[in-house]
Amino acid sequence: MASDAGGGERTELAGGKIVLDYPAPAVARLTISNPARRNALDHDILGALAEMMPQLNRGIEIRCVVITGEGEIFSAGYDIGDIPDETFSTEAEALVAHPFHAAMEAVSAHPYPTLAAINGHCLGGGLELAIRCDLRLATVSAKLGMPPARLGLIYSHTGLQKFIDVVGYARTKELFLTGRNISAPRAMAIGLINDTVPEERLPDEAVSLAAEIAEGAPLSARGNKRAIETLNSYPRLTPEQEEELIELRRSCFESEDFREGIRAFAEKRRPEWRGR
Repeated sequence: MASDAGGGERTELAGGKIVLDYPAPAVARLTISNPARRNALDHDILGALAEMMPQLNRGIEIRCVVITGEGEIFSAGYDIGDIPDETFSTEAEALVAHPFHAAMEAVSAHPYPTLAAINGHCLGGGLELAIRCDLRLATVSAKLGMPPARLGLIYSHTGLQKFIDVVGYARTKELFLTGRNISAPRAMAIGLINDTVPEERLPDEAVSLAAEIAEGAPLSARGNKRAIETLNSYPRLTPEQEEELIELRRSCFESEDFREGIRAFAEKRRPEWRGR
């Protein structure tokens, strides 16, 4: 798996609807490229996400994944507009229940940090894709929203839980019951995104942030992400879960990377991580 900056490796997935490249050392970027459908998420795109995300966590070659959109929109959400009336109920349910769920779970399950670079409007399923990432950076002009109330859709409980995790109970109700699109500054104020940047700076800022994350110790990135998610998912840990987190922390003290990090800090040099 190539990961060097400027390596020039570029792979088209899902019939060209997703482009994979490596814009910085240890950074992979997945760009949704479905402009005719406003970067809507169809079977091909969702299947490629579900298949590719696990492949980007092998070893320590890739330590941060950026997900973004091509052009001026991140994603308009599910692509269910062309399903015939006579098969709508079964095909629509099949799309949102299986390939979408599989893709979202693949993003959530990625052991290393993920970053959504929201380059424009981010709606519906596109917004869930963004909140499945660990961090979110958006252009100042981006609009974000959840339109189920305007579509007659009851959202999945797994998706709703992610919104509650990110913005809380009251803000999740606001998003889903009003169906309003909110501005990027408002989204940042309620914790839906981490920061905003001017449109022209988003690609560079996203890659710079991803590269900064990828420079960190891989064991630390994986371990801290896992611990944070465990603590967020369970209001009270079982004794087994608490022991698991204690053991997770204890394991770092026995690692080569922890010793390397201490030596590099003392010697004022860049550490050479081995992931063990």
